[in-house]
Amino acid sequence: MSLKEKIYLDYNATTPADPKVVQAMLPYFTENFGNASSDHSFGWYADDAVETARGQVAKLVNCRPVEITFTSGATEAANLVLFGFCKKNRGKGNHIVSCKTEHKAVLDTLEALESDGFEVTYLDIDGQGNIDLNEFEDAIRPSTLLVCLMLANNETGLIHPIKKLTEIAHSKNVPVMSDITQAVGKIPVDLQHLGIELAVFSSHKLYGPKGVGALYLNKRNHISIDKHLFGGNHEKGVRPGTLNVPGIVGFGEACKIAQQSLEENHQKFKVLQNHLEQGLSTMEGATINCRNQDRLPNTTNVSFKGVDGTKLLRHLNKLALSRGSACTANQVNPSHVLKAMGITDEVALASLRISTGRYTTLEDIDKTVTEIEKAVDQLKISIV
Repeated sequence: MSLKEKIYLDYNATTPADPKVVQAMLPYFTENFGNASSDHSFGWYADDAVETARGQVAKLVNCRPVEITFTSGATEAANLVLFGFCKKNRGKGNHIVSCKTEHKAVLDTLEALESDGFEVTYLDIDGQGNIDLNEFEDAIRPSTLLVCLMLANNETGLIHPIKKLTEIAHSKNVPVMSDITQAVGKIPVDLQHLGIELAVFSSHKLYGPKGVGALYLNKRNHISIDKHLFGGNHEKGVRPGTLNVPGIVGFGEACKIAQQSLEENHQKFKVLQNHLEQGLSTMEGATINCRNQDRLPNTTNVSFKGVDGTKLLRHLNKLALSRGSACTANQVNPSHVLKAMGITDEVALASLRISTGRYTTLEDIDKTVTEIEKAVDQLKISIV
């Protein structure tokens, strides 16, 4: 079976580059190939393109262009901001508040900080993925220097009430860093309204190229970070190295398109999500995780009881979907997000993340429900 014959339902892992994005990038590989740091016309032209893109990215998330630093992706941005901020502000404390359901890019970075003497409180969640606001407030100490919580979960689509959490943190003079990767381009993200001081997100999640991301630093609150990468003063000294001008241009174009189509796509995703979940709900033993919570409109996480989860994906060879995060997809382990929600290992392994995108159709959803139902029935029979 060719890739074209499969139905792609893993848009939370990555998205295809929009053709308009590719067209915007192409000249910067050939005739407009200058180094954005070069002090001549080729460099100036490239630098102008980078600054235009910076403005497009900033506009999508409602911040100032000067507050955006380009990186190779959200993972690098998370490393830069967590190490850079925590080490710069170590004199104010060594405690960080986060959550058990953060993306591995954040959890692994926090683990590295723990090995360097920082202490991290990982908040529990309830069976629907929610953080208890009272427990969150109680977790903040005089030694807390940062709160680190994602906006939308990459596996379940659950949206945390970041504005409320930020208000609590600010009442105790603690800044907030947020991984907003999965939310940008799917729901409105207004950094000024949310009040967070630091944020990270990525281009390839919103139909831009891979290898480009952004780090947001709230300059109005005088937020700054120590650098721990060296070799030049590119990107205000935060991230040295020759800028990926074609990728940055593509990122900017992707953000421009995302802003123009945000409402239209949101409505489409909700129609697809409702149709999908109606179909899945008719299956015996199926549970839509976080179903009645505030979620991303394109994300559905479904668990099946009494199914051999180790074989489930292999039986769905016509569908491109996942158990959870792409960063852990090659490991046959139960999702740390679902386990934190109290779901057993057996059921977590028999769970699917289905994430739709711009090119998903209702026909795709109907075929998907049919394929999943067929696979679940076969696997239930095989383990009786």
